[in-house]
Amino acid sequence: MRVNEIFYSLQGEGHHTGTPAVFVRLSGCNLRCPFCDTEYLAGTEMSEEEIAARVAEWPSPWVVVTGGEPSLSLTPSLVDALHHRGKSVAVETNGTRPLPHNVDWVTLSPKELYVGEAGRVVLDRADEIKVVYDGEHEPDTYSHIEAPWRYLQPCDTGDPVRNRIIVQQTIAYVKAHPLWRLSLQTHKLLNIR
Repeated sequence: MRVNEIFYSLQGEGHHTGTPAVFVRLSGCNLRCPFCDTEYLAGTEMSEEEIAARVAEWPSPWVVVTGGEPSLSLTPSLVDALHHRGKSVAVETNGTRPLPHNVDWVTLSPKELYVGEAGRVVLDRADEIKVVYDGEHEPDTYSHIEAPWRYLQPCDTGDPVRNRIIVQQTIAYVKAHPLWRLSLQTHKLLNIR
């Protein structure tokens, strides 16, 4: 399995913000989102046992498998290996492909609004939906997906002026649509990894 990086930090987004977690970033993605801030092409080949052993080096019981797009390579056997080491496994996915059945938490971050048909979501449920909001696209496009938690996250465009406008638009949207909650990229605000 090709792994971009494995590191220990705090979850910076969504429902588990502030929770210590081991992040396993898998290489590769099936989408090319215009705002992507992740270097996901590089990586090192690692066996599932090597990945699980590395994750076990840190004390957090929480593992976040992300990418790129983790559904391209995540297997039920890797999830089992992480469970065997006492870890709960969360996955952050664009939802365009099925996930292993034994994942503990699914964060669906759909991108169809930005990349068109290539980003069509095939998942019909998730533990949380986290939509990157640019102030222009309608997040309720995903209202048919079952999820107890819905987060709207201001898009980081790299332009401080545009970002301030998007944050204000996101706050206004959440206030007008109270089924949504605001999610900030706190790891960026705090300058932590």
